[in-house]
Amino acid sequence: MDESLSPDQNEDMIENSDGKEMVTIEGSSDVEPCVGMEFESEEAAKVFYDAYATHLGFIMRVDAFRRSMRDGKVVWRRLVCNKEGFRKLRPRRSENRKPRAVTREGCKAMIVVKKEKTGKWVVTRFVKDHNHSLVAIPANGRRSVILSQTPDEKDVKIRELTAELQRERKRSAAYQDQLEMVLKDMEDHSHHLSRNIDDIVQSVKDIETKRAAVSHCL
Repeated sequence: MDESLSPDQNEDMIENSDGKEMVTIEGSSDVEPCVGMEFESEEAAKVFYDAYATHLGFIMRVDAFRRSMRDGKVVWRRLVCNKEGFRKLRPRRSENRKPRAVTREGCKAMIVVKKEKTGKWVVTRFVKDHNHSLVAIPANGRRSVILSQTPDEKDVKIRELTAELQRERKRSAAYQDQLEMVLKDMEDHSHHLSRNIDDIVQSVKDIETKRAAVSHCL
């Protein structure tokens, strides 16, 4: 099974790079990734691939990860092109809103890095080719912070939860309005019943008063 997609692999799943000598290259943008390339940390791998992406002309996105079954720490990470995958189609809320630009085109370019028992992070898969044109970014326009324009899954989750919270607030406000309308109708109905009961009680009293007056006359 493809290493980058298998959901049940653990941190012993990665093979060495077919006998290739491990190398340590962390900041060079003109060096192409290769299976077996070694980094001191996950962040170093991100920095390297981000610099490579900028040099080549695409934007890196921090993608899937796996955690250790022992301590919950990330031990596997996939870094992809920002045009990886396809956007989910959602119904438009308004016909007047302009459709969003297509930003995902199913690009397969990526690297996969895995933490070895030595503590090093090693490239275990590298897909070079992109299915779209690349636009190199000038050196003075390169991003200084790796995640400044490529939010990881935490940021994505925060945006999703924020959007969900806004939807729930709107739904709650609508329910509140409906509840207030129902309560007002019940209050009006209660007042109407109360007036009817008062009228009935008064009518009964009037009838009893008339009966008493007639009896007295007789």
